[in-house]
Amino acid sequence: MSSVQSWLADFSARHQQLPGAKLPWLAAMRQRAMDRYAAEGWPTTKKEDWRHTSLALLEQANFNTQPQAVDASDIVRTLRADEDGHWLVFVDGRYEPALSEPGSLPAGVRLGTLADALAHEADLVQQAFGSETDGNSTAALNLGLASDGAFVYLARGAALEKPVHVVFVASGENVAVFPRNLYVAEAGAHGRVVEHYVGRDGNVSFTNTVSRMQVAADANLSHVRLQQEAQQAFHLADINVEQEAKSYFASHSISLGARLARHDIATRFDGERAESLLNGVYFANGQRHVDHHTLIGHAQPNCVSHEHYRGILADRGRGVFRGRILVSPGADGTDAIQRNDSLLLSKLARTDSRPELEIYAEDVRCTHGATVGQLSEDSLFYLKARGLDETHARNVLIYAFVLEGLARIEAESVRKRASRAIRSLMPGADMLEELA
Repeated sequence: MSSVQSWLADFSARHQQLPGAKLPWLAAMRQRAMDRYAAEGWPTTKKEDWRHTSLALLEQANFNTQPQAVDASDIVRTLRADEDGHWLVFVDGRYEPALSEPGSLPAGVRLGTLADALAHEADLVQQAFGSETDGNSTAALNLGLASDGAFVYLARGAALEKPVHVVFVASGENVAVFPRNLYVAEAGAHGRVVEHYVGRDGNVSFTNTVSRMQVAADANLSHVRLQQEAQQAFHLADINVEQEAKSYFASHSISLGARLARHDIATRFDGERAESLLNGVYFANGQRHVDHHTLIGHAQPNCVSHEHYRGILADRGRGVFRGRILVSPGADGTDAIQRNDSLLLSKLARTDSRPELEIYAEDVRCTHGATVGQLSEDSLFYLKARGLDETHARNVLIYAFVLEGLARIEAESVRKRASRAIRSLMPGADMLEELA
């Protein structure tokens, strides 16, 4: 049985037990999504968007969508140490109330699970859920098999001061999970969401996640993804954002784990004077492969987008970046910046970068660029002349390279967490801790 057939069989066996199975619109949409997945299968390198990323290893692996419960309290306890906020924790796809702590919420804020929202607020879920035509066939597979995820709703003018932490732990061996997260910020609302993806060392797992966001007029939403799954994990992610007039959305993608990680991030401006920041830092060592594909749709006039991705590639690691900015007819006054910078630390490391501008309007200011380089010998000599050994001198320069990307994360606690995670991957982390 092929992997496509096995996922279709899994859907047939349990689609009637999925949350919301009795909702006609959702049941029909799930079936259409699986029909699409059956017709298209996994994306292959023959597709332009997947030319540099092969899913062959993923197709050959066997996964379990209904694993036995595993105690992950040790992982969650470490993750939550000295970190304030509202916490939702999912272990192997299941919501864990005992490990979660939503806390006291201000007026107009609803925080819970997708399964619960489908049971009690189906109409609200429907308008934010998306459709089977969104994204690649991998996103269609998520729609068909998604059983739970986070649901965050910020009513008009609501302000959530502390961040919402949504934790997904891949703890069981060969577990496959399909989280689907919905974040809705009504007009004038403000909030921050941090998604943590972590795993148990040595485990092979598959995470196929979709996060959908609606940012209404004058709303402000910041979204951070900190991906630190085990080194043999597979991670596919889709982020889809709709922005109305004068809204602000910030995306920070920090990818530090998984054998193969693919991130598709798309935002569309549906109103004038909206603004977005797409920011990313990724570290690929060993034989890890990290791919970021972004799309910013400037469909309205006078909108601003800034896009910055920084990658560190070591050993046989490979990084892929393809960023597309689409300026539609009539989107005059567009201001768009796109940049991808890569640092190669070995002769076998590789990066493929393709920034793109597609412009159909006249009065615009758009720039894009990419750089690929190695550590500066002059800078290494300077640091070694002041007492650092070769390893520490190299790590100081590497850390300085990523700091610019991390500095764009507004929340200090999240910024420090990402910084610690990157330092932990380098030899001499204790010394870098002192310098930090």
